[in-house]
Amino acid sequence: MSTVVEIKHLGVSFATDSGAVKAVDDVSLEVARGEVLAIVGESGSGKTVTAKTILGLLPETATTSGVVLLSNREGTRERDVISLGKQQLREIRGTDVAMVFQEPSTALNPVYTVGWQIMEGLRAHGEVSKKEARRRAIEMLGRVGIPDPEVRIDHFPHQFSGGQKQRIVIAMALVLDPGLIVADEPTTALDVTVQAEILDLLRRCRDEFGTAIVLITHNMGVVADLADRVAVMYQGKLVEQAPVRELFAAPQADYTKALLAAVPHVGHGTARAAERVAARAEGWAGAAPVVEARGLEIVYPGRFGRPGFRAVDGVDLVIRPGEVLGLVGESGSGKTTIGRAIAGLTKVTGGSLQVLGHEMNGIRERDFRPTRSRIGFVFQDPASSFNPLLTIAECVAEPLVIHGRAADAAEARGRVDELLEAVQLPRAYGDRYPHELSGGQRQRASLARSLALEPELLIADEPTSALDVSVQARVLELFRELQQEFGFASLFISHDLAVVDLLADRIAVLYHGELVEEGTGAEVLGAPSDPYTKRLLASLPVPDPVEQAERRAELRRLREAR
Repeated sequence: MSTVVEIKHLGVSFATDSGAVKAVDDVSLEVARGEVLAIVGESGSGKTVTAKTILGLLPETATTSGVVLLSNREGTRERDVISLGKQQLREIRGTDVAMVFQEPSTALNPVYTVGWQIMEGLRAHGEVSKKEARRRAIEMLGRVGIPDPEVRIDHFPHQFSGGQKQRIVIAMALVLDPGLIVADEPTTALDVTVQAEILDLLRRCRDEFGTAIVLITHNMGVVADLADRVAVMYQGKLVEQAPVRELFAAPQADYTKALLAAVPHVGHGTARAAERVAARAEGWAGAAPVVEARGLEIVYPGRFGRPGFRAVDGVDLVIRPGEVLGLVGESGSGKTTIGRAIAGLTKVTGGSLQVLGHEMNGIRERDFRPTRSRIGFVFQDPASSFNPLLTIAECVAEPLVIHGRAADAAEARGRVDELLEAVQLPRAYGDRYPHELSGGQRQRASLARSLALEPELLIADEPTSALDVSVQARVLELFRELQQEFGFASLFISHDLAVVDLLADRIAVLYHGELVEEGTGAEVLGAPSDPYTKRLLASLPVPDPVEQAERRAELRRLREAR
């Protein structure tokens, strides 16, 4: 098999105010035609910088050494990307190598139709008529699984779901038939069912188009599902490289072993759940529920004469004191809507929802406001939920100041320091700003803020979805310890079944606003009764290439049976 790209002794450093920072240190890799190479590691390991070097996408502050030899699809020409000028880089981007970015919403221009954006690449790289460009764009949209491509080609990005937007970005990468695709975390924010579809699509790109793929990811299940070979990076260095089955069966580097050990597995939480129940005080099950929903309905009103959208339809659930209920389902299933309704942020339109003794159906804001101090909220993205102009200490002190527990952030500093230590952050981090913390550190600070008022109920909305597996493992362990220490009840919302299994006492599965299954982890994940739960479980990639191949076949069977 001929080589599409060969990286030799690559070094990349960035100029900063405090001196040069080495992001990639003496990395050598190669990718053959039709091969999928996964580059894995934590944030800051240098994997994305290595990948962007292949396309010449590094900023001007970067200093690069070594060689990146990229060949064209036909294998007739080979060029060193590092030595190319801007015009030559424009020639190879799209034709020899293309990129699928992590966040399709930011990769797509909101003011142009998706068809225009796909055709733009065709027009930029050759004399193609408008009619021919449109025909090829429609064909490509169809090949990546967008329904009614002849109509959808004239739609704008906001008219597509997250998974469909990712398919459009892949269509943009494939339209010029490049020999290599660099996919940077292409499934990070997607549901497991949508993720499985995107992975199938990338597999088809390899098999049908003969395209080589460099896959950047921190999800070891995705690696086991798609990759042929794996390169593991840590602090800018390549610590291990091996065929995928060999690496999972017998990892050599200590860091690789730690990375694999940090991956949550479905079924590992059963023993922990039993321990938590055994440790509870006698009679806890008979205590008044913190949250109780009966026939809960939430309908968003329609506009311009259109009917309303029913987001939650007849849901019954209970959260008892000190209990963790895991709420799982795809995007649009109603998980976050229920969380927001419990917090008093979304209006209940039907049925009954009791929260800390208050009926939420028809409640007035001024009546519920005093109860807000008894509810904590951990948001999915701490970067956007923190005020960038405030220090971490000021952000954590906000609930204390708003609810009159402290006059200002300075007065609350003692309590803030205690909270930071509780979430295993040094007190000195209180003087830093949100952008100066890593993703995992920001999520810990977000946990500290949610616990500031010692809530009886904590709502955690996808708090670990964007974190590396090792960071995620530490945050989940911290959440478990804090829950045991403070004894709060919790609604833990996630689309990752393995994460929910680790933390939850009971699991509720939502599908299109309806509760289709509920029970302990052993009942719901060990012996699911609903077809949707079975499909959800089969879609979850596991960090074992052999088992994952069997699960992929099972998922295909379940899809065909629908």
